[in-house]
Amino acid sequence: MDKKDFLFELGVEEMPVGYINGAVKTLTAYFNTNLKNANLEYDDLQIFSTPRRFAIKITSLQTQQEDKVVERVGPTKEMAYNKAGNLTKAALGFLRGADADEKDIMIQSSAKGDKIAISKKIKGKSTISILKDIIESAINEIKFPKSMRWGSYKLVFARPIRWLLILFGNEIVEFEFENIRSGNITFGNRFQDLDNSVEINTIQEYEEKLTKSFVIPNREERKKLICNQMEDLFIDSSENIIENNKLLEIVTDLVEYPTAVIAHFHKKYLELPEKVVTSTLSEHQKYFSISKKNGELSNKFLFISNGDPQYSEFIKQGNEKVVTARLEDAEFFYKEDTSRSLDTYVPKLSEVTFQQKLGSVLEKTERIKKITVHICNELAVSKEVKKHSLCGANLCKADLVTLMLGEKEFTKLQGYIGSQYALKSGEEKEVALVIEEHYQNGESEMSTAGSIVAIADKIDTICGIIGVDMIPTGSKDPFALRRAANGVVQILSNNNFEIDIHKLIDMTYKLLESKLDEPEKNKNIVYDFFKQRVNWLLKQEQIDYDVIDSVMHIDLTNIPDLLHRAKALQNFKQREDFIKLVLGFKRVSNIIVKLEGTSNVDTELLQDDMEQVLYKEYLELNKRIKNLLPNKNYGTILEKLVEYGKTIDKFFDEVLVNVENTKIRQNRYNILSCIRKLFLQVADLNRIVVENEK
Repeated sequence: MDKKDFLFELGVEEMPVGYINGAVKTLTAYFNTNLKNANLEYDDLQIFSTPRRFAIKITSLQTQQEDKVVERVGPTKEMAYNKAGNLTKAALGFLRGADADEKDIMIQSSAKGDKIAISKKIKGKSTISILKDIIESAINEIKFPKSMRWGSYKLVFARPIRWLLILFGNEIVEFEFENIRSGNITFGNRFQDLDNSVEINTIQEYEEKLTKSFVIPNREERKKLICNQMEDLFIDSSENIIENNKLLEIVTDLVEYPTAVIAHFHKKYLELPEKVVTSTLSEHQKYFSISKKNGELSNKFLFISNGDPQYSEFIKQGNEKVVTARLEDAEFFYKEDTSRSLDTYVPKLSEVTFQQKLGSVLEKTERIKKITVHICNELAVSKEVKKHSLCGANLCKADLVTLMLGEKEFTKLQGYIGSQYALKSGEEKEVALVIEEHYQNGESEMSTAGSIVAIADKIDTICGIIGVDMIPTGSKDPFALRRAANGVVQILSNNNFEIDIHKLIDMTYKLLESKLDEPEKNKNIVYDFFKQRVNWLLKQEQIDYDVIDSVMHIDLTNIPDLLHRAKALQNFKQREDFIKLVLGFKRVSNIIVKLEGTSNVDTELLQDDMEQVLYKEYLELNKRIKNLLPNKNYGTILEKLVEYGKTIDKFFDEVLVNVENTKIRQNRYNILSCIRKLFLQVADLNRIVVENEK
């Protein structure tokens, strides 16, 4: 079987960084899937990408599909021919479906009589013809967040397509797409020449020739080169690059031929809050920040140039000017903003709309403060924590109306800017921390006061937005309510805050009463919304689905308690004695599941010794569990239940529940009902899945 290498390169105008990875994944998956469907074998598939190209190299791809024989059996001979010997509609339909003619028919014997059949040899297609179809479909298959149509072309794409390079076994594959004809020409880096064409005569020379034209098509090699260059620049240095893996991925897709360069800005800008400087460098300019060995920020930065390396000094000077201009703006904003205290910005929040029906951010701030008081009271926090929480709640949104955020230059620094301005205004560091933390979602450790205000802010948003009928559906969640609710349950869990979540929702809806047309309308939706989030939290903690089901019937309002209960149950789940307990409980539940009602146990009707033991131990266990539940020692409780499970098993072995005497039978039902209710205080073991359960 003949095999050849294949190379396809799609040349485009510079792609936005965020579009490249998706396009690469689509091309890879599309070629893999369609070559497999076409039964074409190959050794390896390699993908290349830069801002100006997507390319695929396939090694040892077979040049021709193998021939195959298609055999099909149709209707019986009697059904296939009429009395005149002509084919019936059934036979003609069979031939059409098999893409065959009457001359292809043969008769095949079977247990049900003779049938018409066809055996047809289908010649395999050439790989080139299949590749042409794949290429055209693959280009159309690539989707982007935003696309455009240019000129008279029909294709909607993120950027104009400029060239097509297609080689199979070093020969050009003739192909045309949107008036662009394929060839063996690619293009090198623009800094050499705007029309920097490179002729590829063999697939093996593709990477080498492009590298000589200052393009490294292999993304991983380009990334490795960037890392090595950055590392080399700081050998034996008293400074370090501040690690930023996200930025590393971005700059890898920004350049075709990287050159790492160190540049400077004036030391006076180091007086700005650190994240203002690092954000200017990384977010706006895609440059790396540099720190000294002691952790302090340096006035140096590192950028990855895509230009001619011999002009790096000239490029550096240009980049330094851009950074200086941005830092100059930041310095102006900072000085203007901090000329007054942070609390003076709070009244101005009345000019910022939170949501049309829910009013201004100032109104939201007032609600946050009241919710904060409620949470502090529920948790019985110290006076200091309450003071810091309330002060932080009052100031948490104030930075939204500062110049630094109002000019939209540093919007990602909400909270951080407020915390820095609070410190500058003389606020306590605990209050500044609250302002910074209240946007967080429990991904990292948070202070108690910061956690309280974060919950208050998020619960107000969730109840308010759902209250005005803006309920998240599918992928539409403009106010990020799912993330906010995840944050609430995560923070409650992290801090072991035993707050009644339903009570908190009710209280928040009371505050929103004047803003909502029907205050009670969507409250149940919020309850269910949080139920889903609690389920999410338990899954994040690696709790099995059946364990989740078994504890979710109990009070959902105390999230830390629910989590402790689920973890204890998860730990017991693999124990053999616990599995026996589950089976015993299921037996108890199955016997009384259809009972309309039960009453108190009549001790006078306890005839059998084992049922007396069962009830006596139940009474003792009930007392123990009542004492243990407030301390939430679920491991000990489950141990007690497992121990009692042996008594349940012995009871079923020795005592017949469904006796003819109705009073005795009902009394035994009453015992089992008591046992079931006791167990349900911990978990519904009936929902635990047992393998090979009969």
